[in-house]
Amino acid sequence: MEILKRFKDPHLARRIIEGLNAALGGRSLRVMEVCGTHTMAISRTGIRSLLRGRIELVSGPGCPVCVTDVADIDRMLAYARLKDVTVVTFGDMIRVPGTETSLLGERTRGADIRVVYSPLEAVQMAKNLPDRKVVFLGVGFETTAPVVALALETARQEGIGNFLVYSAFKVVPPAIRVLLEDQEIALDGFLLPGHVSTVTGSLAFAFIGKEYGLPAVVAGFEAVDILTALHRLTEAHDQGRSEVINAYTRAVREDGNPAAREILEKCFETVDARWRGIGKIPQSGLKLREAYAAHDAEEVLPVSLTTPPREPAGCRCGEVLKGKLVPPGCPLFGRACVPESPVGPCMVSSEGSCAAYYRYDRGEGRRA
Repeated sequence: MEILKRFKDPHLARRIIEGLNAALGGRSLRVMEVCGTHTMAISRTGIRSLLRGRIELVSGPGCPVCVTDVADIDRMLAYARLKDVTVVTFGDMIRVPGTETSLLGERTRGADIRVVYSPLEAVQMAKNLPDRKVVFLGVGFETTAPVVALALETARQEGIGNFLVYSAFKVVPPAIRVLLEDQEIALDGFLLPGHVSTVTGSLAFAFIGKEYGLPAVVAGFEAVDILTALHRLTEAHDQGRSEVINAYTRAVREDGNPAAREILEKCFETVDARWRGIGKIPQSGLKLREAYAAHDAEEVLPVSLTTPPREPAGCRCGEVLKGKLVPPGCPLFGRACVPESPVGPCMVSSEGSCAAYYRYDRGEGRRA
């Protein structure tokens, strides 16, 4: 197989695939990966094509930028328009379209919007700009939120009162539960996010097997990691084992990272949150606790939306995020919506499934 040449160890990959085929026994499985890094790795290495006809890999809501609701984007834009406010964000957020424009559009109009690699950079920026409010846009899952919590602690301890956070953080397990409740999404198992699981622990996903009778595997990010995880999932399915399997033991423990979970619990509380394409999911968002209200942008600088939030016309990111549509099935994909001029967030983000398909899998089918 020509695709195997992309693997560091083609012979090992071939052996894993042979074991996977034996476990399948002529059946086929439909598996959802819930991590944008997995989505990109699967497309880049050709795993999707390699397993066609045996395992159908469906991308779920694993890209934090992509699942950020358009109303949250519009509020971020409203912050950028405030006088004496500097908005700070990660690079992927800059080009995500809101109802009328994007952060990049606001920056071209003169808004002070800056990109950082770490929220601690934003804390230092606030220290250096005492006459401005520095609003950090918090987007991400359980992996990113603890680092922002550390930044909040640093700002509070050092008395940097002009450092604010707008929290649009999400937690993954409730979203998986909503997908499992959707009768239109027929799945045989999950490839669970390795990065998120390093914080939450694998047991955070135990409900998938206990309540819904499906196997799920925590996977690493190398191509062989992903194949190994899929092999173990097919074995579990073949043996009727509905459980969470940790195939990423070098980084993930059952109870996760206690220090990260402790600071996350200290700074944030779970609240209902809206996910793009899915809607409101109970207890799936993170809000700053009352003790950190002085650093909560929503409390210190409340903004209101003058225009009702609106999804881009024709964009079907919502269906893609739920695994109901593969990116080429969207009428805008590769036409009006391309990486250089994206219409929806799934084409913007480096972890977006549309970006992955456009770069590596444009020949794949049109429906999930």
